[in-house]
Amino acid sequence: MDNLTQKQLKITACKVRQGIIEAVHGAKSGHPGGSLSIADVLTYLYFEKMNIDPTDTKKADRDRFVLSKGHAAPALYSVLANRGYFAVEELKNLRHIGSFLQGHPDMKNIPGVDMSSGSLGQGISAACGMALSAKHFGDTFKVYTIVGDGESEEGQVWEAAMFAAAKKLNNLIAFIDINGLQIDGTVEEVNSPLPLDKKFEAFGWRVIVIDGHNFEQIESAVKSAYEETERPTAILMNTIKGKGVSFMENQVGWHGSAPNDEQYEVAMEELKNALAELEAE
Repeated sequence: MDNLTQKQLKITACKVRQGIIEAVHGAKSGHPGGSLSIADVLTYLYFEKMNIDPTDTKKADRDRFVLSKGHAAPALYSVLANRGYFAVEELKNLRHIGSFLQGHPDMKNIPGVDMSSGSLGQGISAACGMALSAKHFGDTFKVYTIVGDGESEEGQVWEAAMFAAAKKLNNLIAFIDINGLQIDGTVEEVNSPLPLDKKFEAFGWRVIVIDGHNFEQIESAVKSAYEETERPTAILMNTIKGKGVSFMENQVGWHGSAPNDEQYEVAMEELKNALAELEAE
């Protein structure tokens, strides 16, 4: 990845983070922490890697994406809006009566959403089904999903992991967002699924560990996953919950809380300054 592309991706990810804050503030509810932690990987997928077309949201050969940690919908919505699936202004209407932007992804009403999700564990299972279907019909598209580290406490995640390995779904790439926090505290305190690398390896997956905020590492991991011929790939991303907003970073209280007006102004000012710095580089 050249420096220009890296710069463009960092700028876009900053705009995505602005959209996340705009959305949860407008809704006065939502999940900013785990949305901010996946802004970078979503930016890479939707702006650099995936075969998609905002003007043809149902094209048959498009790559599929499933947000298994569906409560992080503000991140997906912000990426879709910035990519041109719908107007960025719509983000302010998150969770409002009459808005198509619900609290969790809805494939029936939101352009660009491939799978409704929210009940933890079901998203990766649906992604397995998509990948198996592609194998069955000889389709070449890839299937991506993002799973939370807290979500990995769900038994259904491991049923899906077992299934994906048994069916040799090498067209499936799962990003595991390891930010260390979930709604009730740290992942280790609540019900630790760690070590996730050893578990996915034991379930027959190829495992790659990266910094989830480093675009070079994200790209390298995806390229490596494309070379896999027999196994699904789990890309374990070490991330910071609330990344990009200083007072939200690594704070469990921002898992499911929206900023008030004063906090909104502080967060948006930080992101505005970060964007200006990136654009000046």
